[in-house]
Amino acid sequence: MNLINSIFKICGTTGQKFFKFLSNIGHFFIFFITAIFWIFRPPWYFKKIFYQIIDIGYFSLPVVGLTTFFSGMVLALQTYNGFSELNNETTVARVVLTSITRELGPVLTGLMVAGRIGAKMAAEIATMRVTEQIDALGTLGTRPMQYLIAPKIIASLICIPVLVLLGNTIGILGGYIIAIFKLEFNPSIYLYATVEYLQWIDIIQGTVKAAIFGLIISMVSCYFGFNATKGAEGVGYATTASVVISSVMILTSTYIITALFFG
Repeated sequence: MNLINSIFKICGTTGQKFFKFLSNIGHFFIFFITAIFWIFRPPWYFKKIFYQIIDIGYFSLPVVGLTTFFSGMVLALQTYNGFSELNNETTVARVVLTSITRELGPVLTGLMVAGRIGAKMAAEIATMRVTEQIDALGTLGTRPMQYLIAPKIIASLICIPVLVLLGNTIGILGGYIIAIFKLEFNPSIYLYATVEYLQWIDIIQGTVKAAIFGLIISMVSCYFGFNATKGAEGVGYATTASVVISSVMILTSTYIITALFFG
């Protein structure tokens, strides 16, 4: 009898968590549709959008630049060691270029921005929620979705593609520095190979990924912050959940996008 009760209890708990998961997906979908609606509806708070662009784009550039720069350096070094029997100058250039523009640049940029900006967005909005500042905005006649959420989404859609393009350039530069000054490649041949193998489809794919990553980071972070509860504990949960789920969704979506482009 105890075994049967334990089985029923486990099944009941599992079913409850499953339906709660479905409910959260439904709530997120409603939040997503509502946020998209307010993005295209005036008035637009350009001052807040500009502030978010500076915060997301300008202040994220150092961490994105360092990450992609050293990733390009490591990639060039590892490619040289792995393909030592081939024509190293063109092989290293091609591998660094393709890997950075297709995958490493967008993914690393997305993960760094999710860790820095996603956590900040969630914590800011969650703090406003638990201190009832969001309710006060509604009382004063300001729409919270339009005033708080829309500028963050718009700024993310603008900044993260730009960050990815800059990160790609810095990552390729890191590979170039290692190839020329450590591996002693011919600079002219390496640059020619880089330009020769550069394809627009790689740049377009990276830009599409960046825009989708920006949408994921801003939506997930704002969702958890906007629906935070339980005071300081809720703020911590919203911050952690936004970073973890954004990172998982970035890694999942990059495979889906790559499969659509090259599957």
